[in-house]
Amino acid sequence: MRVWYQSFVDPAEQAPYIERLRDRLRAIASPGIEVDVHGISPPDRFFHPITEFRCAEQTIHAALAAERAGYDAFVIGHFQEPGLTECRGAVDIPVIGLGEATLLFACSIGRRIGLVTIDPVFVPWHEEQVIRHGLSQRVGGVTAIKADLPRFMRAFTDAEEYVRVRADFVRQVQPLLQRGCDVLIPAGGLPMLLFSQDQPFVVEGAVVLEGIATVVKTTEMALAMHRLTRVAASRAGLYSLAPAGAIEDFRAAAKAGKHSA
Repeated sequence: MRVWYQSFVDPAEQAPYIERLRDRLRAIASPGIEVDVHGISPPDRFFHPITEFRCAEQTIHAALAAERAGYDAFVIGHFQEPGLTECRGAVDIPVIGLGEATLLFACSIGRRIGLVTIDPVFVPWHEEQVIRHGLSQRVGGVTAIKADLPRFMRAFTDAEEYVRVRADFVRQVQPLLQRGCDVLIPAGGLPMLLFSQDQPFVVEGAVVLEGIATVVKTTEMALAMHRLTRVAASRAGLYSLAPAGAIEDFRAAAKAGKHSA
């Protein structure tokens, strides 16, 4: 079984992250599951809705390419999971979002969830994401550390920088702990992978969820269910399968945009 894992970083610019991600995925995937990491160029480097919109379009094209190439599942390895709805409606293979998968699993190991994002700008985005997934009563709050891409890249290879980033995380979760959060989610693939080396990672009894392992095992369950039931998503509502003409128009618009640019 082949899984397309769509990362939102550039494989060349963020090579330390990509290599560590590939190693982690190989280590935790079950026998017979092959996970291929694909990046985005330019990466998701500007923290703004227009960047997320651009990445969503690239992600939809990637999902279509994955299905054409014979992949069995598609993973959006970005916590905000832009394009998740559109991808599920565009392809007939399981599509798993990093944010949704970790939020839902967190509900099964704790009662109250806290999110820690990598920049304050993402706080309202995640608050909307929580509402979209219907989990407002289970999420106790969203907070943030300040860590841009270069800082995370340093933390993957510099032990002292890693210690500083980890300390920032522990400091920022204190208000969430005071609100009774017993599961803490680093809201992003970068911090999830960075903290995966600390297992179990526990702060005053609260579990820091290992999101990379969570999304891989969620994907494996989706693959197993798809094999048993042939169902990738319900087609009665939001995830109704797009007609061929809609897919053709989407591809044609992308080509027209390239030519006009």
